[in-house]
Amino acid sequence: MSGTSLDGIDAALIRSDGRQQVETGPALTVSYDTDFRARLRGVLGGRGAVAEVGRELTLRHAQAVRDLLARAGMMASEVTVVGFHGHTVLHEPQAGRTLQIGDGALLAAETGIDVVADFRSNDMVAGGQGAPFAPLYHAARATGLDKPLAVLNLGGVGNLTWLGAGEEVLAFDTGPGNALIDDWAEQHTGRSQDQDGAMAGAGTLDDKALAALMAHPYFQEPPPKSLDRDAFDPRPVAGLSAVDGAATLTAFTAASVAAAITHLPAPPRRWLVTGGGRHNPVLMAVLAERLAVPVEPVEAVGWDGDALEAQAFAYLALRSLDGLPLSLPGTTGAKHPTTGGVLHRARVRQA
Repeated sequence: MSGTSLDGIDAALIRSDGRQQVETGPALTVSYDTDFRARLRGVLGGRGAVAEVGRELTLRHAQAVRDLLARAGMMASEVTVVGFHGHTVLHEPQAGRTLQIGDGALLAAETGIDVVADFRSNDMVAGGQGAPFAPLYHAARATGLDKPLAVLNLGGVGNLTWLGAGEEVLAFDTGPGNALIDDWAEQHTGRSQDQDGAMAGAGTLDDKALAALMAHPYFQEPPPKSLDRDAFDPRPVAGLSAVDGAATLTAFTAASVAAAITHLPAPPRRWLVTGGGRHNPVLMAVLAERLAVPVEPVEAVGWDGDALEAQAFAYLALRSLDGLPLSLPGTTGAKHPTTGGVLHRARVRQA
């Protein structure tokens, strides 16, 4: 299960050995109401009523589990484990800090299913960035696809998984995803996003503002590297019109992805895009223009981009149960392949 965006919860069922075998099942997305989205936004940075919002977030995830099982016609007893990412409210890898709200023990009690949570802490203890965490799932799903291949997730932050012709995996955050665009849209229209890129499509890129945004030192740092949702200062677009600001922030996301190519062992032949950003046709068009190779939603290869991240944490939960690595030196910068996750039992098991 994944609740890493301010939009809502993604939940998905998979059947897997935690290695190469993956069968995907039903999935659902539950959108947050406006009031809860505002409360969640209010605890970003680890401020405010973190415990209260974390409990409500957990109960909402529990309901999503029940709804998904009802949709699938399954009982809780048929599910081995829930992978519960929670919601990242603070991520400062340089300071060795990351905070995901959500109570794994409460989720296990509410659903009657064992839960693996806290995927990131062990990685950071091992010197890793604590993100991104979906690359091993991307690698498992990409078996048989032509490589080099990039899987680009455009959530609040952009991150990529680069898959080489062998078993090479490199991953890092590219820069902004949808967060700056969403915040700009909410500020200027009261809506949570630039629906279908309508604002950006009506605006004009401001080259000077884009250059100021791209001057951030993060883009010159070598990977592995990761970001907090609010790492970038949007002041360069502050004086622009609503539509020109949206156009410039959309170009900023695309330009930061293009800049990431300099850090890859070889340019990808193809980019598969997941996350909410793939639904923005203006952003997808700007990406295709800047990357100059095929840029397609992951549905082009039969994946479900709305479920992919939730599937990834289910997959990681299974790997955690078997003590398998969740991260690698090339995906997070950990000193060695690192397992992780904390198991919360739903009930006491009898000997």
